[in-house]
Amino acid sequence: MLEAIQYLDRQLLLAINHAHHPVLDAVMAFASNRLVWFPVYAVLIGWLMYHFRWRAALLLPLVIAAVGLADSITSRLFKPYFGRPRPCHDASLAHLLHLPDGCGGQFGFLSSHAANSMALAVFLAVVLPPRRFRGLKIVVFGWFALLSYSRMYLGAHYPTDVLGGAAVGALMGWLAAVAYRRWMLRWWPAQA
Repeated sequence: MLEAIQYLDRQLLLAINHAHHPVLDAVMAFASNRLVWFPVYAVLIGWLMYHFRWRAALLLPLVIAAVGLADSITSRLFKPYFGRPRPCHDASLAHLLHLPDGCGGQFGFLSSHAANSMALAVFLAVVLPPRRFRGLKIVVFGWFALLSYSRMYLGAHYPTDVLGGAAVGALMGWLAAVAYRRWMLRWWPAQA
């Protein structure tokens, strides 16, 4: 069973990676670059502060904690523990890959990019009022999808790396959102 999953993982990765184009190479490398995220997240933090006002004092530390925990769990726990090489570091696979953005770190299980972006998306989906801010919710899940796809496109992660990272991120985002709602009800019941 494990061999069948690994075979499917490799085949999906190769299919995604081989569907390359110079324009997509640039887009995917741009999306995966962590330096690109800072201005995007700065605008998002500003929007959250404006919209949530005083509640942002609780919201921002929780969303930062969710993203930080997702990143730490995937980078500092899973990657060294499992020691699964990234596809671009796998000697039996690397020569088959198109690598427009280099290779990156040695280990890839789980994807921190997928975990971080999913933690943010789930947190906002749960915390933002239902039937409001649909556009923002679509954008953050689209951001997650683009980042996750880019990691496979660039040969940095297998699909299972991305799925596992997304699961960790979803859990961290959901737990932080539940904490936000509970603490809002407890400390400021009239405002929740």
